[in-house]
Amino acid sequence: MDTKKIERILKIVEDSPLENLEIEVKSWGGRTIRVRKGLPSTNSSAHAETVETAPAKPSEQIPVEAEERDEVALGDGRVEITSPIVGTFYRAPSPDSPPYVNVGDIITVGQVVCIVEAMKLMNEIQSEVSGVVEKILVENSRPVEFGQVLFIIKTE
Repeated sequence: MDTKKIERILKIVEDSPLENLEIEVKSWGGRTIRVRKGLPSTNSSAHAETVETAPAKPSEQIPVEAEERDEVALGDGRVEITSPIVGTFYRAPSPDSPPYVNVGDIITVGQVVCIVEAMKLMNEIQSEVSGVVEKILVENSRPVEFGQVLFIIKTE
């Protein structure tokens, strides 16, 4: 195995909000590398290697910065808010809470419009624009892809 590649993987995980990462590399004989922050080292099979990194910073919701996602202008003063990551779309912070936004709501820059859960981390998606929510294109609790349009906002 190439230790430089393993060190790069460790650095990526250390600098990210990820708590767990598992990679199977066929060119390394199908070996699996598991990286877990703050967990004791365990070896679940003869072909697995476990590497530990620094403990994760506790956080339940991680705001996704505007530069990490695309908001596409459609013309006619409409803007798409797209998902910056692959995950599960949630309209509300919990099942018992009201949705962050509804069709017809006026939103402002920086306002949380939804959550996309990825790897058990709740990522708050904030609006980059002010305007009125024209359409919500994803149903609650549905999987979303990177770049998938979540909302259409009519800017003022």
